[in-house]
Amino acid sequence: MPRTIVLAYSGGLDTSIIVPWLREHYDAKVICVAADIGQGERELAGVRAKAIASGAEECYVEDLREEFVRDFIFPTLRAGAVYNRKYLLGTSMARPLIARRQVEVARLVGADALAHGCTGKGNDQVRFELTYAAFAPDLPVIAPWREWHIRSREDAIAYAAERGIPVAATKEKIYSRDANLWHLSHEGGILENPNAAPPDDLLQLTSTPYEAPDVPETVVIGFEQGTPVSVNGERLDPVALIEALNAIGGKHGVGVVDLVEDRLVGMKSRGVYETPGGALLYSAHSELEQLVLDRRTLAAKDLVAPRYADLVYEGRWWTTEREAYDAFVAVTQTRVSGTVALRLYKGSAAVVGRESEHALYDERFVTFGEDDVYQQSDAAGFIRLFALPARVRALKDQEIARTAAVDDQVAALEPSHGLTHTSSTTTKASDVESATSEELAVA
Repeated sequence: MPRTIVLAYSGGLDTSIIVPWLREHYDAKVICVAADIGQGERELAGVRAKAIASGAEECYVEDLREEFVRDFIFPTLRAGAVYNRKYLLGTSMARPLIARRQVEVARLVGADALAHGCTGKGNDQVRFELTYAAFAPDLPVIAPWREWHIRSREDAIAYAAERGIPVAATKEKIYSRDANLWHLSHEGGILENPNAAPPDDLLQLTSTPYEAPDVPETVVIGFEQGTPVSVNGERLDPVALIEALNAIGGKHGVGVVDLVEDRLVGMKSRGVYETPGGALLYSAHSELEQLVLDRRTLAAKDLVAPRYADLVYEGRWWTTEREAYDAFVAVTQTRVSGTVALRLYKGSAAVVGRESEHALYDERFVTFGEDDVYQQSDAAGFIRLFALPARVRALKDQEIARTAAVDDQVAALEPSHGLTHTSSTTTKASDVESATSEELAVA
């Protein structure tokens, strides 16, 4: 039986009731670890006092915002990773960071077990426990949702009420939300019906299109080697940059995704994600890559991006695979420096400008006006070589067709003329080969 358990604590419904449950069922000290990853002062306010009031021995509140952006968000952005065509991986990226810090605190206090509040149906249990396996393979893991009699959020609310534990969730507003600097996710309640429109009061970071300003706004994002560094010409640290873009994008209703996604455990689920700043960054970064990377490099990156997204979504952050992808992406980003201008209007973000000293676009080559750097006559030879596989294939098909036609003619004559046409057949086949050789030479 463990004597000290370190719990990944958020102060939400699940972890709020887990503290007393662990004490009741394991008779152990409970140490909480709450991570500040930009979820906001309202969510973090009083989190330590709340944990201790519910029975925790201590609660460590760790500021991980800069590390979250620098070491998790930006690498995923540079990779262009998007899961299920829409999801920008806000929750997925955060879990490995939180879990690693939880392990570090567990080592600090000499704990002999780790615990989390993830349900047995979700992805987060995998993300947390893969990190535990990477950094604390010797510590047992306690997952109350896989053990206790509580089977629903309604049961959890009732459990909290019986013990006088204050929680924000109610039976009327029963959404499961996850907030951090990158996004805010909403699941549960009416959203469990994929055909039900999200309620008007669901969104918290972004305006609805009819609430957004009637006047568009242009924002210019600057990048250095694939990493965003400035907004409208002002250099900002990573956290401030995300905050600034969240405010701008949120005001104009940009970055709301309603997604039926494929969970790692095999089922589909529906969630609404607000990622205003992230949506702007992905759009701008992709456009800058299109300007400075060659076609083959872009294609290679497009192969890596979904693999990277799967890796992040599945919690496989602490792997050689991710390190290898990062090494490849880093090489592709050495020239991804410049600015991209986006015009925001009622939920849309349209690219209206892009600039880089490394741009492969050169007006001297593409102009429809007179130029002295491109010889248009060169295109003929290029096209002839580029089309060679198709020409050879067509000529070979013609050769086969001609030979078959000759064979058919000979077969039709054989019953009445016997073998007298053998030499004629040979001649015609020879003629076919000769004609084809001449055509290939021309090709």
